[in-house]
Amino acid sequence: MKQKVIITVAPVGSVPTKKDNPNTPITPEEIAKDVFECYELGASVAHLHARDKDGKPTTDKQIYGKIKSLIEEKCNIIVQLSTGSRTGNHFERGECIDLKPEMASLSTGSSNFSNRINENPPELIEFLAKKMYENGVVPEIEAFDISMVDNARYYLKKGILKAPLNFNLVFNVPGSMSGTPKNLLHMVEILPEKSTFSVTVIGRMQTDLITMAIILGGNIRVGLEDNLYYSYHDKKLGTNAMFVERAARIIRELGREVARPDEAREILQLGYR
Repeated sequence: MKQKVIITVAPVGSVPTKKDNPNTPITPEEIAKDVFECYELGASVAHLHARDKDGKPTTDKQIYGKIKSLIEEKCNIIVQLSTGSRTGNHFERGECIDLKPEMASLSTGSSNFSNRINENPPELIEFLAKKMYENGVVPEIEAFDISMVDNARYYLKKGILKAPLNFNLVFNVPGSMSGTPKNLLHMVEILPEKSTFSVTVIGRMQTDLITMAIILGGNIRVGLEDNLYYSYHDKKLGTNAMFVERAARIIRELGREVARPDEAREILQLGYR
């Protein structure tokens, strides 16, 4: 049986604007439209951030709820809501968990961004993890460096996290770990036993490292949150659909199959915990 590979689409994030790339979806309607198009092309997880009426990052539960509802009306893609530090201040970042998405992001440590701290103190990590499990939400561990993998292992031993763990290994965020084959291989090698992993790469090394991730048995994430350009040599702007279509093509060229949402649920053990 061919290996099934999960494609996560991250359509907007907290940083890109239409000025950066006019294809950036901002409103709930635009985000839901992009997600559905990506679902049809092979994405089985949608990693979501919300924007307010001015296009600024927000933790507003109503906006998250509208995005979630619009997507669920269109398809059965796995909804993963972000609790990231660019979205809001500390505990308010967990308000979206009340919407009971199937997954939510959880950083297990602090790191640097280009112009601020990606701040995740221990009390916040434990608060978010506890709230996720109470609401039946499976965490995706966002690891921006090696220490976050080690800290996830610590929280696993402590009982704050529950096995098996699902990781998203993030590379090339300015101020954090660089995206090199050696760094990716090392991160994969130190993951706790039976963990799944996905790979996110900011910038021009994305195609190289998501290809390597597939070869190593992992899953991949693409989208405008992570890259504005489809190709860097000619500065060709991308769309979320273009990134997902290319990811699906790479998966098939490597002799694997693109996982559909219910297959992804089984791989990530959603609903089985």
